[in-house]
Amino acid sequence: MKALITMALILASAACRRAPTGEPPDDFQRQGNNPERSVRWLMEHSKELESIAFAKVIEIVSGKKVLPIKPATSPDNDIVASLASILDECLAELNQENSPVRGLRRINEASRLFENAIASHANAHPAFRCDYPKTAAGKTQRAGYPDLILTHIASGRICYLDPKLFGASNRESTLRTFYYQPKPQTGKVQHDAHHLLAGIEHDGNDGAWQFTGWELVDLAEFQVRLKAEFQGSNRDIYRDELILRRSAR
Repeated sequence: MKALITMALILASAACRRAPTGEPPDDFQRQGNNPERSVRWLMEHSKELESIAFAKVIEIVSGKKVLPIKPATSPDNDIVASLASILDECLAELNQENSPVRGLRRINEASRLFENAIASHANAHPAFRCDYPKTAAGKTQRAGYPDLILTHIASGRICYLDPKLFGASNRESTLRTFYYQPKPQTGKVQHDAHHLLAGIEHDGNDGAWQFTGWELVDLAEFQVRLKAEFQGSNRDIYRDELILRRSAR
């Protein structure tokens, strides 16, 4: 299975010229450099890529382990309790009448506000230091998984935290709401760590959003699937050599 996931990551990410943990086997290397073989390989193995441990993907890409939370043990119980307090404070803050969330056209625009609020409240809490994760090159990068890195001061444990907003009526939706793109050079997972997701529920009331609760999720047992997707941007589409005719301007 590790070889299968490794090959999938090579083919799925244009950034991966090599396997994250070293050179892939010769047949994988040849396959990755041959478009016809690559497409056929993905088609043939798509069923096997529908349920993959996220922890295994992280380990293959970054070489780092995903540490499970054990809530009944110390210091994990303090980590969970402290994060619960921080999330309560963030909901209270962003539910206020003068909250910057009010008036936003799209609820997705509130994600950055929650990241900022969590970072601020975590740094004000005695249990944590919080920052935005850095890449392997030492650069701070806001885009991509994970959004925040917290250090539990008493134990030195590292926690990656990814806030996600969801409508109360969409909690059971099967549409994609989480994605991770493997990029060894610009990846932000640089530590063995806990990987947590903070699901923030909202009421769907456009322009007057109210946040009705949160759920703290341990991603150590999270299962993901790889979707083979061929994509292009507007820049790729509207190239002069592809255009047959234009309207009069």
